[in-house]
This record gives sequence, C-alpha cells and structure tokens, in this order.
Amino acid sequence: MTTRVLVLGAGFGGLELTTMLSEALGDDVDVTLIDKNDSFVFGYSKLDVMFGRTTPDAVRLAYGDIAKPGVRFLRQTITAIDPETRRVTTDGGVHEADVLVVALGADYDMAATPGLAEGGNEFYSVDGAERLGELLPTFSQGRAIVGVCGAPFKCPPAPSEAALLLDDYLSARDVRGDCEISFVLPLGSPVPPSPDTSHALLAAFAERYITFIPGLPVSSLDPARRVAVLGDGSEMPYDLFLGVPKHRAPDVVVASGMTTDGYVPVNPKTLETRFPGVYAVGDVATIGVPKAGVFAEGAARVVAASLIADMRRGEQPGAYDGLGSCYIEFGAGRVGRVDVDFLSGPKPTGTFHEPSDALVAEKQHFGSSRRASWFGR
Repeated sequence: MTTRVLVLGAGFGGLELTTMLSEALGDDVDVTLIDKNDSFVFGYSKLDVMFGRTTPDAVRLAYGDIAKPGVRFLRQTITAIDPETRRVTTDGGVHEADVLVVALGADYDMAATPGLAEGGNEFYSVDGAERLGELLPTFSQGRAIVGVCGAPFKCPPAPSEAALLLDDYLSARDVRGDCEISFVLPLGSPVPPSPDTSHALLAAFAERYITFIPGLPVSSLDPARRVAVLGDGSEMPYDLFLGVPKHRAPDVVVASGMTTDGYVPVNPKTLETRFPGVYAVGDVATIGVPKAGVFAEGAARVVAASLIADMRRGEQPGAYDGLGSCYIEFGAGRVGRVDVDFLSGPKPTGTFHEPSDALVAEKQHFGSSRRASWFGR
C-alpha cells in the first residue's frame, strides 16, 4: 500500500519535506500538503517590502506552482488535529494519514502585549511589513523604537537588521539627523550563541548612533501617551514603533493536546512526538534551536530521510544535528553570516563571518536555490 503522508504547514519545513519525499519516492508516496495561505514568502523579504526595496507581489511564491510527483497541495484552514488517530479536519473535509507531520510554525500574539495592536506596528508578517512600507515615508522626525515583546521569537537577528536598515532608510532620505533610533531586546545580546556576531552588531549600532537596550522586553504600549513600557516598568516615548509580537503555537495545535508549555515537545534526534507516526518540525516544536527557517528545513530533512528509509527498507539517517546558518544585513548593502551549533556541545556556539560581497551572493543563492527546488522557479 502507498504510504499516506499528511504535512500541515507549507513553510521551510513542509516545503523541504515534501520536496525530498517526491524526489526520492515519486508516485510511490501519497503526500498531501495543507496550508491556509496561497503563497510562501521568505522571512528576509519582509524587510525588503518594509523598506520599499520590492513589492509584496514580487516576493510571493504561489503554492499553486507546486507540481511534484506524489504531492498535492490543498489551500485549506485546519480546524482540528487528532494526533491519536492522525486525523485532521479542515474547512474542506477530513484527512487521514499513516504519517502526520505538524509544521504549522508559530503565530503572532498581538493581544499578549497591551496596546500593541492599537499603538504599534509589527513587521514580522507580510501585511505588517506592507503597512509599514506605506507609513515609513511619512516619518521624518522623532523617536523610533524597534521593540521585541517576548522570547523566543523567529529569526533572532531580524530585529537588529531592522534597526540598521531603518538607519539606512532615514539616511537616504536625509532625515536621519532629525530621528532617534532605539532597539529594545529581551535577550542579553543580539545573538547570544555568538559573542563575535553580537560584538559586530553592537559596533554597528554604536557607529550608527542606535541605542541598544538589552535584557528587557516591551511589555505594553500606551498609545494615548505614545509611550512604550519595558519589562522593568521604565517608559520610553516613541513616535514610531516597529514591533516583534510575542509568539505562540497556533490555537489548533494547542487544542490538539500536543503541546507542553506552549509548544510541541519532540525527540531532538528524530523529531518524533509522543504520538506514534506523528512528527513536529520547525517553530511549532520544542527542540532547543531557534525559531528560524533554516532549522525547520534541517529538521525536515531528518524526518524525510527517515520516512524514505522506512519505505525503501534502507538505513535510518543520523540524528538531527541542530546546525544552522543565518545571514545578517548590516546595512549599506553589507551581509554577514553566523553559523550556529545548538545541540552537539554543552552549550550553543556560533562562528561569525564578516560581511563580504561573497556573502551577498551567497544569500541570493540561498533564496534562488530554494525557489528552484520547491517551486520550480
């Protein structure tokens, strides 16, 4: 019998998993990929949209373009997950599977930070980045805060990039001298596993006169007074707030009974949950790595290799290694990279690569290679 694999979520994890299964097994596997959205967007493209470097339509990769043997994509909203029976209910029907992979990511909880929805702007969604793209041209003087409302959050370097690119943007408009930029972060440093990366970013902040406030989340906003309240009760006035909302697992995952402390616990070596035949990869899972696409992709590769080995009666792959690389925009067209190892040693470690033209090209290849692999573009 053909194995039925049901993949929930078409982000980095879901796309890599289904691509690997199709390439290895073709029509010998029955893969259903479900997502409520009609397209995929790389996380770094949201900064490009926010700062007017591209348009939302230009960065969307339509799921309708997926044409792979053994794979069908369904645009449906998931309403219930039963991990015991591997049965999933959507607004389009009921789906049953031999193997269920939950890759639904993390949602943004605007309501968890009082005043954020009314008095701030988030740049982690495409819609939020698009709104800021319309708002930023009207900001020519005053105090701007890039504020993170809680940890963990997706793509840890992204808020640092936003602060540096905001400096670029205001400088290009010749209004930077009339604006202040502050960056508020609940972490003790911009990239805790890599002191060298953090030092490089702190030097860039100092050079750009960006005030860095570590170790404190933004706990609330007072839109009437235009004040951000930090975790220690101190207040910062603002004229423009660029926020990273608190994250949480999607409600449908929490309702399924799969979560502990807000996310799905998995075996860090195999990504298996406590439910037989059910895996969780990416931001929805608790595994000890950051919430970033490259780590979801790496986890998906392990699950895919394991399923392929099962179906082909081959050798099981090695354990998930927790390795990942993140590109970091330093402004002025400069791109660096940090390589991080989260699972092999007693504590996470990171290696910093200084910005270079080679890394600019490497980041472009990172996107183009995945567009080709996942979407045939």
